[in-house]
Amino acid sequence: MKNVQDTSFAIHPGNKKQPGKSAFQDIGKLITFKNEQDKFIFHCENGYVTILCYSRDIVRIVMNPTDEPVLDRSFTVKNADGFKAVDVHEGAEQLELLTNDIRMVIHKTPFRLSIYDQHDQLLVAELEKGMGYDNEGKVMCYKAATEDDHYYGFGEKSGFLNKQGEKLTMWNSDVYAPHNPETDSLYESIPFFMTLTNGRATGIFLDNTFQTTFDMRTEQTGVYSMQADGGQLDYYFFAGPTPKQVIAQYTGLTGRMPLPPKWAIGYHQSRYSYETEVEVRELVRHFQDKQIPLDAVHLDIHHMDGYRVFTFDADRFPNPDQLIAELKEQGIRIVPIVDPGVKADSEYSIYQEGILHDLFCKYMEGNVYFGDVWPGKSAFPDFTKKRVRNWWGEEHQFYTDKGIEGIWNDMNEPAVFNETKTMDVRVMHDNDGNPKFHRELHNVYGNLMGRATYHGMKHLLNGKRPFLLTRAGYAGVQKYAAVWTGDNRSFWEHLEMAIPMCLNLGVSGVPFSGPDVGGFAHDSNGELLTRWTQFGAFTPFFRNHSAIEAVRQEPWSFGEKYEPIIKQYIQLRYKWLQHLYKLFKTSGETGIPLMRPLFLEYPEDKKTYQLSDQFLIGDNVLIAPILRPGVTDRIVYLPAGEWYDYWTDEKYDGGQKIMVHAELDTLPIFIKKGTVLPEAEITMSTAKPISNMTIHIYPDESTSTYQLYDDDGQTFAYEANAYFALNIHARSASASVVIDTVLENDGYKPGWTNLLFKVHGLTSDANITYNEKKVNGDFDAETCTLVFSGSW
Repeated sequence: MKNVQDTSFAIHPGNKKQPGKSAFQDIGKLITFKNEQDKFIFHCENGYVTILCYSRDIVRIVMNPTDEPVLDRSFTVKNADGFKAVDVHEGAEQLELLTNDIRMVIHKTPFRLSIYDQHDQLLVAELEKGMGYDNEGKVMCYKAATEDDHYYGFGEKSGFLNKQGEKLTMWNSDVYAPHNPETDSLYESIPFFMTLTNGRATGIFLDNTFQTTFDMRTEQTGVYSMQADGGQLDYYFFAGPTPKQVIAQYTGLTGRMPLPPKWAIGYHQSRYSYETEVEVRELVRHFQDKQIPLDAVHLDIHHMDGYRVFTFDADRFPNPDQLIAELKEQGIRIVPIVDPGVKADSEYSIYQEGILHDLFCKYMEGNVYFGDVWPGKSAFPDFTKKRVRNWWGEEHQFYTDKGIEGIWNDMNEPAVFNETKTMDVRVMHDNDGNPKFHRELHNVYGNLMGRATYHGMKHLLNGKRPFLLTRAGYAGVQKYAAVWTGDNRSFWEHLEMAIPMCLNLGVSGVPFSGPDVGGFAHDSNGELLTRWTQFGAFTPFFRNHSAIEAVRQEPWSFGEKYEPIIKQYIQLRYKWLQHLYKLFKTSGETGIPLMRPLFLEYPEDKKTYQLSDQFLIGDNVLIAPILRPGVTDRIVYLPAGEWYDYWTDEKYDGGQKIMVHAELDTLPIFIKKGTVLPEAEITMSTAKPISNMTIHIYPDESTSTYQLYDDDGQTFAYEANAYFALNIHARSASASVVIDTVLENDGYKPGWTNLLFKVHGLTSDANITYNEKKVNGDFDAETCTLVFSGSW
């Protein structure tokens, strides 16, 4: 049935909301204040406010219209004690709370909160309006804004990188219709954003699982607002002061990505659907015959028996155990799709268990909620119950017993085939004895499913790292899953839009993301797939996926003109994989994404604030994809420093825009002077061993450092010191370069033993010294390459 909101009915005059139905009620003046251990509780005219400092630079503000705020109900942030080192100064008109980093000023009449840094710079303020609510139960807050403020984050959103001037809604939604800059609610709801003002960054996380709305249309009003459709106004303020520090502060509360298995960051091939075992084997044979690397094949819904989860269709896949085992021998994993909808079939064991043990979502009256999805009439697990999460996780033994190590969660907004596109908001979730309507818990359904799946797989895999891919999630989803950006299309505009989508997900604490390469729906073409694969080689998640009615878009689908170029960039992914793996490790430790907007590294450079069509890998590699058909020239902005063209070694001064020529076989890549960068041999999958590692050095006058990291890529043994870490230092003086290596940890023995040091930017008469000893014989002066063989 066509959604009437997709017709002119959407602008029917009768749809206009009548005035006077939702009057704003200000929190009013402060009546009493008390300090209870580490909490500061304010009783105001029209509600209560609690302020809790989590550290010297993180503060939590909670407003409840009717009672003292509840502080232990977050689905994302673990309950923690407050920060004790807070000084209190109270005067007649205002009250101050001070840590070493921030000063909070509370004006009493009316209650208004402003926060300053240790240099007395205003970070955030409430003006004419502050905190409040309306008679529909919405809670809201208004903050001062200036024209110099730029806003980033908000999770998965279409449009450009900077969200200044936009209104954004958080409500997990299945959106198959073409995504465009006007498409607001998508699959992920992450109510976090960063404000960057003249080089200084702060952040806010609104931890409310109702539908939330952020109105950043500040030009006329001088304020931005955030509101939730119910519950408490509960938000965290992060004082920064750098963009990286804001992300570290936010992910320190909401969690960081576990190190994925190495195979998960290789190349994935998918389609809706590879429908039979024969088709999968034929697909893999093509990859091997054409010598194109591959680490995973995804199985969409057609692999199941009547779309029943935890099944294989016996006719289509007569021997899945053998298929999975044989492909794993070749270094290729199978990743099956698992949706939350359980077919209502009284002879189906999963449905039987759900009914008999009270595991499904129900209405308040006790009847099970049913909705139509792929299997038809279906029930949905109530993941708000711990015992349901445990049950769901244990059911994945069906897959792990077959050798499966990765799962793909789809339709988990949850999506339902009806006019609202989701579960009835009147469904009441048990929530472990604290019942809540779906209206409140809708946005965390995907997170809770991911939590159940990830922990279940981790337990069942006996020490191996699981991989989980999810479509829906809430803040903290990074603790469980990688995210792909949903049902994009084979449009050049969607290729362009994928860059800021992934960048803002990274800013929002989700570093492991990527779009469907080539576009999911509509028909791709050779040029589009080529340019998209070039970009995809540098997105954290790298998967080619297409819809059932679309033309095929495997790497060879568009003929000999495009296939070798597409192959080249899939191979380039594997050459760079060791470096990407190290960046994944760092991201899991710090929260800083590996795919970064330029402002993250250059917050003082205002020219980076609006850049949506180029990005950094780590802090020193710049990628500038071609985003339009027939284009072979584009402008690239190089920030401060000196930059080398990756392909030609031509050097450019930073702080300027340059015109770059890029034929179809070229992705513009620039390496910053001072970089040390490893490149591995090309292999057919991450399971295949490599012998040689080339270390590219782009020396400058200061010492360049890099830690070459490796572990077994499969288990959690690295947490117990079973890893390899070689610290590389290089410094340049006139026509000589000194290279020094220090073995920091050798708890794991990598497969490669030969290091080839390739020094860029030198003339053939240069000198290279390794470990303070002049190397003769092994140094090729013509190519500036030094070969060192070591036994680790």
